[in-house]
Amino acid sequence: MKEYQSLSHMRWDCKYHVVFIPKRRKKAIFGALRQHLVEIFRELALQKEAKVVEGYLMPDHVHMCLSIPPKHSVSNVVGFIKGKSAISIARQFGGRQRNFTGEVFWARGYFVSTVGLDEEMVRAYIRHQESEDMRYDQMKLGL
Repeated sequence: MKEYQSLSHMRWDCKYHVVFIPKRRKKAIFGALRQHLVEIFRELALQKEAKVVEGYLMPDHVHMCLSIPPKHSVSNVVGFIKGKSAISIARQFGGRQRNFTGEVFWARGYFVSTVGLDEEMVRAYIRHQESEDMRYDQMKLGL
């Protein structure tokens, strides 16, 4: 049986596949930054009552399966995660300790699709993203 989450007056199961990239698709997600982002994404999602169900960080993009309650919009949660994580990256890795806004690490847009009944397929896709990208790159070289 499917597990539903609940709030005070509702039961729900709203999951989204979200993909976003660093500015100019730089290959900037590696090493200590990668570990920092794993922790910060989970923490920021919890602040919006959301949950990172599955996630994978590639050097030039982020894949996440987010469970977001219906009282929050997807754009609000993703914007919050991207904005606050950019500030955290600037503080942790840019040497800036002051309170500030306007730090730009992530590109402006993002991709989102509802997961629905294909949750296991989407989670497996996210889990095996790196091997799929390598396989695709090898296929392109053979042309």
